[in-house]
Amino acid sequence: MKEFWYWAEGYDKKFITTAIESGATTIILNDPSKKEEVKRLGRVNVVSQDGDMKLGEDVVYVLIKGKEDEERAGKYPPHVKVIVETTDWTVIPLENLVAQREELYAVVRNEEEAKTALKILEKGVKGVVLKSEDINTIKRVGKALEEEEEKVSLSVVKITRIFALGLGDRVCVDTTSLLNRGEGMLVGNSSGGMFLVHAETEENPYVASRPFRVNAGAVHMYVRVPNNKTKYLCELSSGDAVMVYDYKGRGRLVYVGRSKVERRPMLLVEGRVDNKKVSAILQNAETIRLTKPDGMPISVVELKEGDEVLGYIEEAGRHFGMKVEETITEK
Repeated sequence: MKEFWYWAEGYDKKFITTAIESGATTIILNDPSKKEEVKRLGRVNVVSQDGDMKLGEDVVYVLIKGKEDEERAGKYPPHVKVIVETTDWTVIPLENLVAQREELYAVVRNEEEAKTALKILEKGVKGVVLKSEDINTIKRVGKALEEEEEKVSLSVVKITRIFALGLGDRVCVDTTSLLNRGEGMLVGNSSGGMFLVHAETEENPYVASRPFRVNAGAVHMYVRVPNNKTKYLCELSSGDAVMVYDYKGRGRLVYVGRSKVERRPMLLVEGRVDNKKVSAILQNAETIRLTKPDGMPISVVELKEGDEVLGYIEEAGRHFGMKVEETITEK
């Protein structure tokens, strides 16, 4: 999860307010006397001489003009947050530093620079520090971070079995974002094979649409969360970050507003991608849908053997939600 910081070079309430409203979580102040004024604008961290994080101790700034500056930036202790600024926005110094340290932040002046910093060596910097006194630029950089994509390669899964089970506990995930047709969450009985369960964007004669919701399935199943990790569905709670993906595999981060566990009739749905099995246990109801390759939702009550839907395949193996390389067989 990339961080958005705003550097208030001159104190101006409207710019700082816009930054906070655009998602900035940390404000850097040149004028430490304005700390309490910033705190009244929103719940944010302040970096200054006497802030929540102290400039020069917890956070350091390095202007990179050459190799010597680059080496100096790389030598700070791992816990120190290093902000780097390049004089001509060359990518090479940042590539070297991204490879060396985790707590690296890049000064940017616009959304293009922000997007570049977030993609360097695929890993990117931990966050961007915007220096701008243009309201539209502040908003665009905030949006660029919000829409930062995690691209996955989705596979076409051919359905091989649909089997009605008895009652089970399922998790309905209400997010703080509106989802679109073609979007949903990746869930599965195994982290090695997941279905794209579609959001409740569609209306039907029985119930109105709930485009913020994914009725994701049984409590034991895996769901993808940021940073290529997974959680059990039953672990999700208000404030947690979770990934949603569209039918082209483009992912974005959303937050859980509410997670409801309720006892409902369940279905086992199985499919295959070549010789790999994908399975999930979902609620047996018309409003629960998987996603076709063209992005259209299909209800589980209409699903039949031979139908094709979208899923995700990786080598199975997770330890506390993190991908590991080991031999695991999940049935």
